[in-house]
Amino acid sequence: MAAMTELLTPAQMYHADALAIASGITEAQLIENAGRAVAEEITRRYGARKTAVLCGPGNNGADGIVAARYLKQWGWPVTVSDDITGAALIIDALYGAGLSRDFPAELADKINRAGVPIVAIDIPSGLDGLTGFPRGACVKADLTITFFRKKPAHLLLPGRMLCGEVVVADIGIPETVLPELKIQLRENTKPILPSFDSAAHKYMRGHAVIVSGAKFNTGASRLAAQAALKIGAGLVTIAGNADELLVHAAHATALMLAQTETALALGLLLNDRRRNTVCIGPAAGVGSDTSAKVRAVLASGAATVLDADALTSFAQNPAELFAAIAELPDRPVILTPHEGEFARLFSDLANVPEAKHERALKAAKRAGAVIILKGADTVIASPDGRAAINSNAPPSLATAGSGDVLAGLATGLLAQGMPGFEAACAAVWLHGDAANRHGARPLTAETLLDHLSGAG
Repeated sequence: MAAMTELLTPAQMYHADALAIASGITEAQLIENAGRAVAEEITRRYGARKTAVLCGPGNNGADGIVAARYLKQWGWPVTVSDDITGAALIIDALYGAGLSRDFPAELADKINRAGVPIVAIDIPSGLDGLTGFPRGACVKADLTITFFRKKPAHLLLPGRMLCGEVVVADIGIPETVLPELKIQLRENTKPILPSFDSAAHKYMRGHAVIVSGAKFNTGASRLAAQAALKIGAGLVTIAGNADELLVHAAHATALMLAQTETALALGLLLNDRRRNTVCIGPAAGVGSDTSAKVRAVLASGAATVLDADALTSFAQNPAELFAAIAELPDRPVILTPHEGEFARLFSDLANVPEAKHERALKAAKRAGAVIILKGADTVIASPDGRAAINSNAPPSLATAGSGDVLAGLATGLLAQGMPGFEAACAAVWLHGDAANRHGARPLTAETLLDHLSGAG
């Protein structure tokens, strides 16, 4: 998998600064570099204009003062004060990512209503750098210039919408500090997909099984199956009862069909270890039949993707699901909840003022599975403490069947031998990339399949 860009929490950024200073660069030089970087980024985008620099305490304000000095040297009319009257550009250097108290609504409103471009240093004032939530009110920036690495709030919602364009500036912190920071959180980026030599055959690319929904709800499982096939699984079988398979047979071409009337029959199908990955959940129906099939799938030892109804079927007893996952801990299991499904399995982790990636990590550890916590800022979390925040998903993905395609992508990648966390990260990025390839036009799940990149 391609390396992902590290994300630093505010605490880790303070540590990075300290390590840089310990290596020989002075704090004054870091501030000088930061202020100059801000001024340079502004001059790249805007012509000289009356600029108000709002400076707060600490290094954020010091960065603003340096930026003002450079802009003045370069002929800009600049004032450093809290008076924004007549300003044609505002630099927000009030508070950085480590804000520890609520930001006053009156001040945020005054800045946001100015009707001029707003450039934030590090992070818009009022935004919590870890969680992405405003503390009280928040400045809404057009451009945010941060240093060394992005922070979680640059990607998590609503923070991403408050930051505008985000630029990461090099201010001289050496890359050698990164190992000491023990970073576990990254931005999800383009993956490296499995590759096979010319002697490979279809079984080397894995055999994915998708459990069907009821006969009038077969579309979701078929979307997942098609996604698994398009992303490179060697074979894909839809498993279901006779009535369900008659519907699939009218649509299936490369997809295969297997009759499994019961959970026992599904388990027997999976005795063939070449069927190495299973997806269950898309329109599977909520209830004891689905939960029994989930238990059969987990008992088989196959890599597993649990989506939608497979999750909700355990809403009354999540511990039963987690225990079944724990019985065979050496195979990958991926859960793909949206916030509603997440709340059904992890009620104590829902609707709490905590960073999304921290909630997902707690859930992953409890479940013993990789969690894809879906949304416009999807988070992927592993039980081993790794997490990634995705940022390439456009609003057009909010369409029926989109989640089924995502589940199928993860299934197809697992079938090809990708580890659970890497497969989940890759599926999420490819899902967003396919939607972006379609452009701004209205999107359906079927057309999403047509835009998948890197399949095969």
